[in-house]
Amino acid sequence: MSNLRLGVEVVSAHSLVPKDGQGSANAFVELQFDGQKFRTTTKEKDLNPVWNESFYFNISDPDNLSNLNLEASVYNHSKTNNTKSFLGKVRLTGTSFVPYSDAAVLHYPLEKRAIFSRVKGELGLKVFLTNDPSIRSSSPPISTESSVFSGSQAAQTQGPVEQVQNMVQNLVQAAFSNDKDKAEARHTFHHLPNTAVSQQQHSSAPVSQEPGRFGVDQMRAEPQGPRVMRMFSGSGSQPIDYQLKETSPILGGGQVVGGRVIRADKPASTYDLVEKMHYLFVRVVKARDLPTMDVTGSLDPFVEVRVGNYKGITKHFAKTKNPEWNEVFAFAGDTIQSSFLEVVVKDKDMLKDDVVGFVRFDLSDVPTRVPPDSPLAPEWYRIENSKGERKFGELMLAVWYGTQADEAFPDAWHSDAASHPDSSAAGSPHIRSKVYHSPRLWYLRVSVLGAQDLVIHDKNRFPDVYVKVQVGNQILKTKPTQARSLNAVWNEDLIFVVAEPFEDHLIMSVEDRVGPNKDETIGRAIIPLNAIEKRAEIRHDDRVDRSRWFHLEKASVLDVDQTKKDKKDKFASRLCLCLFLEGGYHVHDESTHYSSDLRPSLKQLWVRTPTIGVLELGILNADGLPPVKSRDQKLTSDTYCVAKYGQKWVRTRTIMNSLSPKYNEQYTWEVYDPATVITIGVFDNSQVGDSPGNRDTKIGKVRIRISTLETGRVYTHSYPLLVVHPSGVKKMGELHLAIRFSCTSLLNTMLIYTRPLLPKMHYIKPFSIMQQDMLRHQAVNIVAARLSRSEPPLRKEVVEYMSDIDSHLWSMRRSKANFFRLMSVFSGLIAVGKWFGDVCMWKNPITTGLVHVLFVMLVCFPELILPTVFLYMFLIGLWNYRFRARYPPHMNTKISYADNVHPDELDEEFDTFPTSRSSELVRMRYDRLRSVAGRIQTVVGDIASQGERLQHLLSWRDPRATAIFLVFCLFVALFLYITPFQVLVLVTGLFLMRHPRFRGRLPSAPINFFRRLPAKTDSML
Repeated sequence: MSNLRLGVEVVSAHSLVPKDGQGSANAFVELQFDGQKFRTTTKEKDLNPVWNESFYFNISDPDNLSNLNLEASVYNHSKTNNTKSFLGKVRLTGTSFVPYSDAAVLHYPLEKRAIFSRVKGELGLKVFLTNDPSIRSSSPPISTESSVFSGSQAAQTQGPVEQVQNMVQNLVQAAFSNDKDKAEARHTFHHLPNTAVSQQQHSSAPVSQEPGRFGVDQMRAEPQGPRVMRMFSGSGSQPIDYQLKETSPILGGGQVVGGRVIRADKPASTYDLVEKMHYLFVRVVKARDLPTMDVTGSLDPFVEVRVGNYKGITKHFAKTKNPEWNEVFAFAGDTIQSSFLEVVVKDKDMLKDDVVGFVRFDLSDVPTRVPPDSPLAPEWYRIENSKGERKFGELMLAVWYGTQADEAFPDAWHSDAASHPDSSAAGSPHIRSKVYHSPRLWYLRVSVLGAQDLVIHDKNRFPDVYVKVQVGNQILKTKPTQARSLNAVWNEDLIFVVAEPFEDHLIMSVEDRVGPNKDETIGRAIIPLNAIEKRAEIRHDDRVDRSRWFHLEKASVLDVDQTKKDKKDKFASRLCLCLFLEGGYHVHDESTHYSSDLRPSLKQLWVRTPTIGVLELGILNADGLPPVKSRDQKLTSDTYCVAKYGQKWVRTRTIMNSLSPKYNEQYTWEVYDPATVITIGVFDNSQVGDSPGNRDTKIGKVRIRISTLETGRVYTHSYPLLVVHPSGVKKMGELHLAIRFSCTSLLNTMLIYTRPLLPKMHYIKPFSIMQQDMLRHQAVNIVAARLSRSEPPLRKEVVEYMSDIDSHLWSMRRSKANFFRLMSVFSGLIAVGKWFGDVCMWKNPITTGLVHVLFVMLVCFPELILPTVFLYMFLIGLWNYRFRARYPPHMNTKISYADNVHPDELDEEFDTFPTSRSSELVRMRYDRLRSVAGRIQTVVGDIASQGERLQHLLSWRDPRATAIFLVFCLFVALFLYITPFQVLVLVTGLFLMRHPRFRGRLPSAPINFFRRLPAKTDSML
């Protein structure tokens, strides 16, 4: 028999509805799980009762745990008539149960039992799983409730130790005396009291405190910090370790419980979605009149800032007595182990640095700055030498306490982000948090119309010419055309991706194909991009009215004298072009399924898409990250997070030497369309430490669609970082996020659902699939090249991973996943078809009879058909509202078909393009692909055959079949002319739903006739 049990600790409730007619309530909690029912004691005259009672339920079938539910109902006990009235309930699914080590006290909002129920308040529960054999399931009560209640009051006069001993003795007696009655136990179980809570109550008895008020300080006093509660995903077969976890952290605005923020007594700051982190800030501005330390009279000063074991160092200046640094150091408050701050001025020497002087601060005297206060003004401090004298030199400093909301935080040197306890602030640009803006991208449309007066070297042949167009690293060519004269016509459109500011040039060259793999340049034209016209929409007469002729310059020659001569001569050849920067398109620099911005390139068109809300993201921390490198004989990681939404990229600071980093950084974006996705990725920084210059290692990423977020709700979840490796699916840790979408205009949000998803030019003149993939690849390369030029750079591998640049490549796993997604879409129609088949076969006569009655009613009253359909969908939507998702969707291994994929398919997915595998392996994969394509080919052919048979009904391909069908059509036309339509529908429906006794086993005559019709398969080779 399994020892697995479900433990439930009923802690407290607050803000209950008064039910006794005197503004109070006699509350107790009733628990139901797996056919077992227990109840707590009754707390009289208390709207904020505290129970601290524990219960243990037997789990009959641990494999069926995910299908079981725990229901905790709060009732009011009426002594006058011995009845109970409903105060609210909490319902937890089996997939949310966690082990005892992960369990925490969570306050759940009470739910209604009916629509008109009056319910408010919250219930605090701690639910966990345990397999400790020493813990027995809950027993029936030893005595009646009244005697137990009086006994509990008497027990409160005893000490905590004596109370525990007495309760343990009673529990042991009850366990051995009531073994036969355990199966029928449905009464109160009296538990072991929480000694810590009892001591806390005794020690804080003289202090008056308002009940039901939870401040930040009181919440932090709980032994358990913010804990997680497991949430079930859409698929029940998703492993528990891969599922989303809801958390209840204590953030800057208060504790988050069920998406709601319980405000603290202290005012909330602007950083209300992250945990408040306290820092000691030291700004070293400059120094003056420093004394000389060397014999030569020179001074190379720098400053060391010491707090305990941490030491920050400024850069040094050569041979100056009045240096200016203006550097900020931030020391994490939870790592400060000293009561003094020392700022030491030193002289840089080859062998040993000399101490010029120092300034010491008592940390208890340091002021606290709270934004939006103005920055603290720096002051001049005289430095003290080793003899205690303050004769020479002054240092300008500013020292204050603050949080990550301080303006100096982003550019400061951080003690928690430093690789060593003593490191320089000058060497930390790669670990600071930064905000990047990707360039505004445009589509450049080059319409190559024709050329005139082409001059070629061989006068005895007609030119075989084409036009090569180059913009940066992008090169496209027109099709070659064999002109019968010295004029050529192409009429081709070439599309490029360009970025602001337009620094590149458009290079047009006309090439003549002289022989195989041998081309000669006839001439070229260089056009600056900033001289090209921008347009918002395409007109039919643009090619005629706005085309221009460009003179072609001769190709480069060998000698300088010939070049000077060519400058005097005018070259006669010219090229007709129509050039436009298309502002009516949106340039896709990420996958269309995960787009974060859908606005067009032209800013004048942005007025059509006003802001609908604000998206706030708090990157709290990560946990369980894999080690990527080894430092000081220890496996570790130097991780940072990158978030992308729209044109704004953010990068957190790098936390060094930590597998559980805490970032606690908050960022904000404006939202223009709810059908967009924000992407957050975690990377290991390879530009710092012992191996600079390597590629940053990608650890995992998270996608959140804005339309799945409720307005104003704070979503605090721990997202598993799931990554597909060649060896299978791996969990690379968890990323803890807090996200909130605030709607600023409900009307604009509703209207945006009626507008096209993309700008109108995508529908008026769309691009082909090949063009979209090519242009998207070029856009990602341009964004990566531009962001890699920032300081610190956002590296190319990071941009490519965040943009899913390889999502269009072939993968057997993705193909299977998409096929099963398609099958799940049609599963509803298939289920309806099976149900109708069962109705027609009379498997359930009552259901079939009701369907007949409904069918006759709809035929007799056809005006009720559409109202019935829409009313039915309305009721289904209302019913599904109860089961709506309370959390954003996350990556699912079952939907991705990554839980049981073959290793060879994964190896094929991670193969390079072109392939780098052996010829035997490629041949095997090619044969496998041929077999899969053969099945698809067969299915497509069968579908085409059915369509061709429909076409051949009237084509006289089979004369006899067509004649039979024409005679049938004539008789049907006459019959329908004299027969009411309702009678026809009624007869047809009753015929289809006839009893199996009147059905034959062979196919019907119409089906036999249709299958005998010819198709074009006879003409296939």
